[in-house]
Amino acid sequence: MNRLIIALLLIILSVQYSFAQSKSDSTTKRTYTKAEQELINLSKEKWQWMADKNVDKLATLFHDKSKFVHMSGTWKKAEELEIIKTGSIWYKKADVHDVVVEIVGDVAVVWSRITLTAEVRGNDAVTQFTVTEAYKKQGKDWKLLALTFSSVRDTHQIKH
Repeated sequence: MNRLIIALLLIILSVQYSFAQSKSDSTTKRTYTKAEQELINLSKEKWQWMADKNVDKLATLFHDKSKFVHMSGTWKKAEELEIIKTGSIWYKKADVHDVVVEIVGDVAVVWSRITLTAEVRGNDAVTQFTVTEAYKKQGKDWKLLALTFSSVRDTHQIKH
């Protein structure tokens, strides 16, 4: 009987240890290259500029041929800047939950899983998105070519 109790305790402890290990493995932080971190920082700044309706900074960031895909339509740089300036969409806050960056030559793609708090035509909305941002390096600067919002469930994961 004592051996059975000891065996059960060992099994319980080993199961708890294995769960603890998998949890700590999933919470480890990934390290990024200097270029990847630069793009992550630029993407975060973009969200803040959008929240602040800072169209001057955004106009510099957005490539002249950039496109923006939203749930209600697709438009170009001038239209996106006007939407932000007038507040017909006010990107109040983007909580970024996960980011993946891929760089191929002078092109980079940033995928972010976010919870976006926005005001759309006077109505507040909180929506889960995976946002895809495409950037092109021009000289020393990255220019945003495309930004696409994809509505997703909160359980959606970006493959690293």
